[in-house]
Amino acid sequence: MPKVTVLKHPLIEHKMSIIRDKNTSTKSFRENVSEVGALITYELTKDLELQAKEIETPVTKTTVYELKKPVVIVPILRAGLGMVDGIHDMIPSAKVGHIGLYRNEETLEPITYYAKFPQEIKNGCVIVIDPMLATGGSASAAITKLKEAGATDVRYVGLVGCPEGVERLQNDHPDVPIYLAALDERLNEKGYIVPGLGDCGDRLFGTK
Repeated sequence: MPKVTVLKHPLIEHKMSIIRDKNTSTKSFRENVSEVGALITYELTKDLELQAKEIETPVTKTTVYELKKPVVIVPILRAGLGMVDGIHDMIPSAKVGHIGLYRNEETLEPITYYAKFPQEIKNGCVIVIDPMLATGGSASAAITKLKEAGATDVRYVGLVGCPEGVERLQNDHPDVPIYLAALDERLNEKGYIVPGLGDCGDRLFGTK
């Protein structure tokens, strides 16, 4: 699938085995979700542009390279919060925005109830986080909102996706690359990814 990267790395596979296990504690679940976020960051940022800068080391002057554009992390509330720290640890200079969505019970369409973004989304690399790419509706709506606010370089990152969600996001936003730790089989009749990992938000925060 074009613009879809499913990362295959022993550390990610190991941590995903912990995340998927229903007997994993809230603490361990939260830690491993954050750590997978950090590992995915290496792949999703490998093509970021650099610019030269002259500095002076304790020994001599030299030319080094730094990120050319700012990075903005935008989690979709609330499950997206679980991956923020891992990504932010890798890019401490990144700004963080937030977007909150809920589903209209009649139309089943996502409704935005909160959106606040830093100005850097207009000229920066925007990383949208939603751990579960299920139907794709929330991720698509969030990206639409970001584009309306001026974002032009948007990337999606999640833990687990399924073909239905990937197809929806690709159809709605073909310019947005998708990065996942796993691509699962399908959605079930309740809208959960199979085999999946359950409700990521509930497992992150110990709610039901």
